[in-house]
Amino acid sequence: MARRSKDVPQDPGYVPSEPSAEQLIYRQAENGEMVGYTRAEYGVRKDDRGSLVKPVNSSGGLLFLAILISIFFGGMLYGILQMALTDQWHILGEVWWMYLLVLIPLFAGWSGYFRERRAEKLRKARNLPRPVD
Repeated sequence: MARRSKDVPQDPGYVPSEPSAEQLIYRQAENGEMVGYTRAEYGVRKDDRGSLVKPVNSSGGLLFLAILISIFFGGMLYGILQMALTDQWHILGEVWWMYLLVLIPLFAGWSGYFRERRAEKLRKARNLPRPVD
């Protein structure tokens, strides 16, 4: 049935169907069979899109990267503290944009880790193998 605009009168008793939130993504699992995953169960992308470097997509690898980026950001915050203690604020005026740029991978790393961790729990609850692509 076609979608109708909200301003068009509806037939009495008409109830529009809900869009299916459980659309499945069919991917090959670790054991070689094709399995249907929901978006939440699939987690982060598993394929490499033809790149030379294999992506990190396990929860352990994503956790390592998120912690590594957090340590780097902590070092940058330590640099701000040192600038404040030695009264060298002019340096921060020249490099403030670097702090904003580091926030992007920081948030992306932690969100990817939490998404993959949640997907692992959902796959474990349904007893599904991990997708490989």
